[in-house]
Amino acid sequence: MPETLNLCTLRPSSRETVDWAAGHPLPPSILSVNVPTFQEDSQVESGARGSLGSSDITSENGTSLAPVDKGFGAWSFLLAAFFVEAIVWGFPNSFGVFLAAYLNDSRFSSQKDSSSLLPLVGTLSSGIMYCSAPAIHALTGRRPYLRKPLLWLGAVLCWTSLFGASYATKVNQLVILQGAIYAIGGSLLYHPCISYLSEWFVARRGLANGIMFAGTGAGGLLLPIILPPLLNEFGAQTTLRILSIAIVCALVPLLPFVKGRLPEARVHGPSARTTDWSWMKNRAFWMILVLNTIQGFAYFIPIIWLPTFASELNIANTDSSLAIAFLNGASVCGRLTMGILSDRVNPWLLGSMSLLSSSLATFLLWGVLSRNLAGLLAYGIAYGGLSGEDDPTLSTYIFGLLMLSRGFGNVLSTPISTSLSQGNAGPSYSLNKTGFDVAGGRFQKMIVYVGTCFSGAAVLALAGWGMEKKRLLVGR
Repeated sequence: MPETLNLCTLRPSSRETVDWAAGHPLPPSILSVNVPTFQEDSQVESGARGSLGSSDITSENGTSLAPVDKGFGAWSFLLAAFFVEAIVWGFPNSFGVFLAAYLNDSRFSSQKDSSSLLPLVGTLSSGIMYCSAPAIHALTGRRPYLRKPLLWLGAVLCWTSLFGASYATKVNQLVILQGAIYAIGGSLLYHPCISYLSEWFVARRGLANGIMFAGTGAGGLLLPIILPPLLNEFGAQTTLRILSIAIVCALVPLLPFVKGRLPEARVHGPSARTTDWSWMKNRAFWMILVLNTIQGFAYFIPIIWLPTFASELNIANTDSSLAIAFLNGASVCGRLTMGILSDRVNPWLLGSMSLLSSSLATFLLWGVLSRNLAGLLAYGIAYGGLSGEDDPTLSTYIFGLLMLSRGFGNVLSTPISTSLSQGNAGPSYSLNKTGFDVAGGRFQKMIVYVGTCFSGAAVLALAGWGMEKKRLLVGR
């Protein structure tokens, strides 16, 4: 029987009371809270500050957290995310190869409105992925435990869309399956990777962004080389079935490595709170939004139409797809270079230089010199290396708005470019003096439109640079 003591006989502040309490600690309870001493708390705080150089970190609930910026977890995630990017964006960025095959297939080209609906498949697949950014980031921000299920659902939808499109006999079926449903699946694969990236990389986030988003160009580089032999040998339908199976075989071993560093409890994210909307009154933000939209109206047109342009030059399908392959390959180098320069050069000035260079490349290399394969390849390399991309290191909400505006321009660029390619085309000449003359001038208005859009965006970027310089001078 435990020793008892009449607590009523103890004086509250007596030494006897203290000695007895020290010898009789309270039993443990489920309500007990372990409060660390100042020394322990200091050790935890210093360990968190040194997380970049330590091995593992222990969270408050005892879960061991992997280190950031290094280790197997971080680099295995980045490698897996690179290949997911290559798979998801490889198809929209190389759809021009499919478009040339569909336009040469009488089963699709003979259908009503096929010339305007078939190009929509490619821009719709990429446009929806851009436009869905705000909704998916909002959902996964409040319910982070949904990111993993969304990844697997996205993989299923991507496979279903391509496999179903292989049995399509109508153009509108291709628009729904290969365009819309693939885009929804790609969105569910793409956006959680952006969310996970911020958990794994802090000090090296710029490098990680460059590596992960380089997968976009890598997929667009390889697929245009792989697709022509498959299309020539098996046709579009069997090629789609082969690719759908290849997607499943690639994603199943990759997705287990696409995971977060932090534990995902089945709880809601941060509750709604008052948001500071003062940035909505910032003129620079609206200028960037308009600039980004104008660029979106032009950026995807060469990606969609270059293979068709090459077919009008009587270039073999295998060689014509090289223009898209070189364009996407050059974009990998372009993204990395722009990322490095953005740390050293004013973003407004850098953007205006990139946009102006893209405009000049469009007018000179595509419009003047692309009368043969060499000129077309030169334009693909220049355009891919010079045309800019969004910066994923921005605030998630603002980044989502920029992606939404680009997706809006992307989708609308298809009917615009289609109408431009059909208007006032003259007779076709066997000898093309310039790129403007190809197919009797069919692409002349399209080339002028793309170059003008980039020129207009460059002017806005220069205006933004001047506005910033004026603000700095006034601030002095």
